[in-house]
Amino acid sequence: MTTNIAIGKSYWLGRVLSALAILFLSFDALMKLISHPMVMKSAPTLGFAPESMFAIGAILAVCVVLYAIPRTAPLGAVLITGYLGGAVVSNLRVGNPLVSHTLFPIYFGVVVWLGLYLRDARVRALVAQR
Repeated sequence: MTTNIAIGKSYWLGRVLSALAILFLSFDALMKLISHPMVMKSAPTLGFAPESMFAIGAILAVCVVLYAIPRTAPLGAVLITGYLGGAVVSNLRVGNPLVSHTLFPIYFGVVVWLGLYLRDARVRALVAQR
């Protein structure tokens, strides 16, 4: 009986972590899609043309939708990982602080994958095969 309770709690923790990731990334995508002034101001600082923010937001939105749909969640997680890798490189290139800015996408990627691992038996089975 304890095992079932632990599995249930893990599953719900995974859903909560995934929901937090989806909300945060959706907000990030939306700010880019609506060309929020803060996004447009910070784009050149990171080496991006302000006009490219819409496309970046659209790409992120597609990745988040794929992650939110249970059947395509692993693909979404892989694509989000690639997106976050680009964020690490962008922050590293401009010399942003390591722990707070540059590594933040890595911390966030751990949340994305941990949420998926806890809520998706296919991902757990894939990891257990190793």
